[in-house]
Amino acid sequence: MTAVEARAPKPRGIRQTMSDLHIWVGLLAGWILYAMFLTGTASYFRDEISRYTRPEISTPAQLPPAPEVSARLVSQLMADTPGARQFSLTLPSPRSPWVSAMWAAPGGGGGRHGFQSGRFDADTGAPLAARDTAGGDFFYAFHFNLHYMPAMWGRWIVGLCAMFMLVAIVSGVITHKKIFADFFTFRWGKGQRSWLDGHAAVSVLGLPFHFMITWSGLVMLAVLYMPFGLDRLQDKRQQAQVTSEMRLQLPRQAPADVPAPMADVAAMVAAAQQRWGPASVGGVQVQNPGDRNARVAVVRAQSARVSTTPHYLLFDGSNGHLLQAKETSGAAAQTQGVLYGLHLGRFADSLTRWLYFVVSLGGTAMVGTGLVLWTVKRRSQLPDPQRPYFGFRLVERLNIATVAGLSVAMAAFFWGNRLLPAAMADRAGWEVHVFFLAWAAMLAHACLRTPKQAWVEQFSLAAALLALLPVLGAVTTAHPLWRSLLAADWTFAGTDLTMLALAALHACLAWRTWRFTPKPVRARTPRATRAATTEVAG
Repeated sequence: MTAVEARAPKPRGIRQTMSDLHIWVGLLAGWILYAMFLTGTASYFRDEISRYTRPEISTPAQLPPAPEVSARLVSQLMADTPGARQFSLTLPSPRSPWVSAMWAAPGGGGGRHGFQSGRFDADTGAPLAARDTAGGDFFYAFHFNLHYMPAMWGRWIVGLCAMFMLVAIVSGVITHKKIFADFFTFRWGKGQRSWLDGHAAVSVLGLPFHFMITWSGLVMLAVLYMPFGLDRLQDKRQQAQVTSEMRLQLPRQAPADVPAPMADVAAMVAAAQQRWGPASVGGVQVQNPGDRNARVAVVRAQSARVSTTPHYLLFDGSNGHLLQAKETSGAAAQTQGVLYGLHLGRFADSLTRWLYFVVSLGGTAMVGTGLVLWTVKRRSQLPDPQRPYFGFRLVERLNIATVAGLSVAMAAFFWGNRLLPAAMADRAGWEVHVFFLAWAAMLAHACLRTPKQAWVEQFSLAAALLALLPVLGAVTTAHPLWRSLLAADWTFAGTDLTMLALAALHACLAWRTWRFTPKPVRARTPRATRAATTEVAG
């Protein structure tokens, strides 16, 4: 065999090809995926966060009956908003013990799409006075809209990253032939090997969940990415019928412009409860209230089943007769609804929701360890590890700002909720501004400090902000941790305890990063120089 034949490169196998694909796809989408995963993880407690950020609203000992609440609020909204052509009520639940209402403002004024909104006491129907806050809705919307861009652009970017994630999952399974064996192996303090072990462990732990959450996210937005089927339907009414199979979209009813008293809404809700079971009604929608052509839809709660396909009973609002029972959907809509429901987890009880949270947090760690592993692995391959090239430094700084900086930004959001003046104009918007300003500051900080200093300082800052949040809550609200524990108010107590647990996690990460001392890596000789030296020596 000649020297040339001996040096000929071996053909690349499928695993090596999949490894390269896994690495680069994961890196290119990793920063957005990490933010999507972490904010999406928080969104499993969206309702609890929304309550936590409104400490002025007390927690009732017991919720009033749904028929009574519905009738009271419909009558009150008819009296308070004469001329409104549509009401939508979300009835109270143990997770959100107030009535959320939206109504079409007369003349199309008001908030988004001409609607106004408010929150009302479930017992009295009185409007609830609470601070203006984005609450848990911000994290939920951010994880698929990315906030500071047009919604459609954000969803296209999120969808593209989700496709990258799906490719990364499949290619990662193919690449790691001992992935399940490595799940039971973890070597501390071994640099690249430790990061790889950690990455494999959190990946295998929730592999079915990670695949489901990625695939279902794509299916949820499939009509956006592939609108060709709906576009083939020239009749707008047919398009509306198809959409109504997947989303709650009641058939439009023109008003008769003939006044007529409303039938008993409480009886309609009671009939739905008798049909579906107790605690099964999630909302009430009214079209043309006080008109002869009034329609009342009693909507089944999504917490009562996995699928999100709409179930409702449609009543004639003027006489109370049942006009339509929408309780089935086609196979395609039902499949989409089940995947949607699995993704959102709204059907889950407390234990299942915590399981979602923990496994999704593992998915966040999977993306984060993958990003860090890219720099750890390549640092040892640099010609001079002490003076890396610009692209490597950029990736390293973005990793720090994404992984550690996002934790600081999310903690800053809650600090903003507690400290911003209650009467401040656009207060909810400024909570969001605080989030992004803190995140931008962490990126600047990462660029000004050495990587190790930036990791330690940002993890430490996140730990301090999270640990002090319960203290801040005790000073600024009527819900100190000890009082919430004594009252068994688990929305406030559970959130404070979770903040403390996350603070401990970030403190541990800061301490381990501070303690870690990498082995000295010699500068690598360029491959061409090594080859020339070998030939001369030969």
